[in-house]
Amino acid sequence: MEAGVLDLDTRWALHPRVSLRPESFGALLYHFGTRKLSFLKSRDLVDVVQSLPAHASVRDALRAKGVGASDAHIKALAQLADTDMIVPAPGPVTPVTPVSLPASTDTTQGGKLIDRFESGLAAPICLTWELTYACNLSCVHCLSSSGRRDPNELTTEQCKALIDEFERMQIFYVNIGGGEPTVRPDFWELVDYATAHHVGVKFSTNGVRINEEVAARLAASDYVDVQISLDGADAAVNDAVRGPGSYDTAIRALENLHNAGFKDAKLSVVATRHNIAQLDEFKAIADRYGATLRLTRLRPSGRGADVWDELHPLPEQQRELYDWLVANGEGVLTGDSFFHLSAFGSALPGLNMCGAGRVVCLVDPVGDVYACPFAIHDRFKAGNIVADGGFDAVWTTSELFAELREPVDGGACTKCSHYDACRGGCMAAKFFTGLPANGPDPECVQGYGEAALSMPGRTIPRPAVDHSRPVRTRGRVSLPLTVKRAPAKACNESPLG
Repeated sequence: MEAGVLDLDTRWALHPRVSLRPESFGALLYHFGTRKLSFLKSRDLVDVVQSLPAHASVRDALRAKGVGASDAHIKALAQLADTDMIVPAPGPVTPVTPVSLPASTDTTQGGKLIDRFESGLAAPICLTWELTYACNLSCVHCLSSSGRRDPNELTTEQCKALIDEFERMQIFYVNIGGGEPTVRPDFWELVDYATAHHVGVKFSTNGVRINEEVAARLAASDYVDVQISLDGADAAVNDAVRGPGSYDTAIRALENLHNAGFKDAKLSVVATRHNIAQLDEFKAIADRYGATLRLTRLRPSGRGADVWDELHPLPEQQRELYDWLVANGEGVLTGDSFFHLSAFGSALPGLNMCGAGRVVCLVDPVGDVYACPFAIHDRFKAGNIVADGGFDAVWTTSELFAELREPVDGGACTKCSHYDACRGGCMAAKFFTGLPANGPDPECVQGYGEAALSMPGRTIPRPAVDHSRPVRTRGRVSLPLTVKRAPAKACNESPLG
């Protein structure tokens, strides 16, 4: 029997490195080896998958659950086999104790996942954890305005207690960022603690600490994924935004990971006016080092608010980006960055909705929980893990999250024929440009955002926190870009010390 090809007449089971998390609509599956996520949209299918080891064949498991070998169930199981979520399990049948599912929120099965997500999940799919505001760079578009450490950062023990919560909630992995997370003295201790407690780690770094020794250590762990930030396909474009020398640092980190045998690093690029023309070059860099390209949207939050007018892609570049993603998107990660572009035509790969407080959130260095990594502002602060009884309590009882999980009022956008595709755009982009939540996205590809931005009376909110270091202007590479805060490498107290 060929591995990965479903045989209905043999015994199968979940891959030993796959974890199943029940949800009201079905379940989520996460493979710690391949770092892939799958969704089971049928509660019956969840029962079948959990019971597979207790039956001599897949047919017996289907028959025992009373669903029969329907085309839909066989197709779903075949997809799970193809992605190694389930694997052949020769040997005697094994009794299982299935995990009970939460009460269903409706009587329908299947349907669009987006419709399931909008009312929220038992735990986030994508949780961003900013470990520190300390950073050796001063990127002009930093969404968290990082630079200096906050004296009230969570302690090592508090961080471990938070990881314990993540394990209990079956948060399969956390996206660790900053700041530059690797400059925190206990960074590797926390990574090891997380992976030992079945919480995978995906961390973003500018590469400053990814030397040959560290790269070899990372290559030895399936539970850790690495994302290297690069915002220009050459030093001139990148260093104007991220600081002198940052291009060479990022490329050296990619080289070290590749040479160490690390599989599938991520090359993370914030799409700007100055690098849209370099998309093919970014893809080539990723391919050269065996990495996957990840594109994200520039948001006007943090220091990004100061440069958004000068850096965000022009309307014609939005179309260029959309066309490029249509042609290349299956091999490029975008998360929920570009669903506003779907109004150009067909929906793009990725999550075409705002997941704030529903499937995503952010924990900052002092334990504050925000609905969205791009909305660090008191308006979107749901609570604090120390003051409010832990992360689980904030996720399940926050009034803000309850509000965000209610049906969305799309305002005038609902009258647009493209609303089902773009869902009104990005909440954070609207908020930090002074547009109402039920108004158009400031980069609405139908032009409604430009009209809204031209209306008088907009109030531009300021970020809730700013840990930027004092500005020094020397050393910036000149591009047709002026910024209010130029990148600088100096800081009051070196985060690398």
